[in-house]
Amino acid sequence: MRVDPLAEVVSLLKPAARFSKFVECAGSWRIRREGTGEPFYCAILEGKCRMMVNGHTPAVLEAGDFVMVPAMHELINESPVPPPPGVFERPAEIRAGHFRAGCAEGSPDMRMQVGHCVFDSPDAPLLVPLLPRTVIVRGEPRLLTVMQLVSDESQARRSARDLVLERLLEVLLIEAFRCAGSVDGAPGLARGLADPRLADALGAIHAEPDRSWTVADLAAEAGMSRSAFFARFNRVVGVAPMEYLLSWRMALAKQLLRDSEFGVEEVAERVGYSSANTFTVAFTRFQGVSPARYSRSPGTGEGPASAKDWR
Repeated sequence: MRVDPLAEVVSLLKPAARFSKFVECAGSWRIRREGTGEPFYCAILEGKCRMMVNGHTPAVLEAGDFVMVPAMHELINESPVPPPPGVFERPAEIRAGHFRAGCAEGSPDMRMQVGHCVFDSPDAPLLVPLLPRTVIVRGEPRLLTVMQLVSDESQARRSARDLVLERLLEVLLIEAFRCAGSVDGAPGLARGLADPRLADALGAIHAEPDRSWTVADLAAEAGMSRSAFFARFNRVVGVAPMEYLLSWRMALAKQLLRDSEFGVEEVAERVGYSSANTFTVAFTRFQGVSPARYSRSPGTGEGPASAKDWR
């Protein structure tokens, strides 16, 4: 059975919208925002700007560009001709969901739609490192369309809004990461799936996580020598093959342990361990607590959704 690794990872992340806003800018300006590692995305609707994410080299963005950051800790956005170093400002709210930076008067030079969301899965710290650090997509109107739908839905009060937003955000993430495989040089799952040979190995891992995989087995799935496969996987995906396999098995194990239907022995079998004892040792080393204790710990169940910030 064919399994889509990217769809599995995005589904397990359980994305949920926090808020979306429209920002217009004029003249010389610079905005700095500190984040807590939550996802951030942005579409440039008109004009251009420079954006620096998490301290990396600034990128010049123009109308039609889309940016997705799975874990944003710091973002600096500024006009093509910025103000003096160290000068920052906080955009002024013109009306609900609409902000302005730079000159208060005159037509804006740049307009963008900004969105913030959360990954409700407790496994997010485990899964996010599998994704590209930053995705920049240029000239893909589909992404802007989906983002506008997210913005409209988040500001409305329609029935089943949370469910609709979750599905729209899943589509937005998948579209962005699909594009990232070909347009972004950052290592990650999306780039690995864009590599035909590595995609076969990744698909095999996700289709049969319970199989006793070795690097040689995965190299055979990719049709490569063991050494060539190992080096290519490290370079393109950003982690070693066995490290990726372990991370994915642990993510699946945590999901299964949160479901009281499964005991430790069955979970161990489903994620590729020959015995409950072997699995317990591996899980405890990885997670810091035993599988049995993890399954009983508060917060491992799904529970009620937390209140969202619908600013």
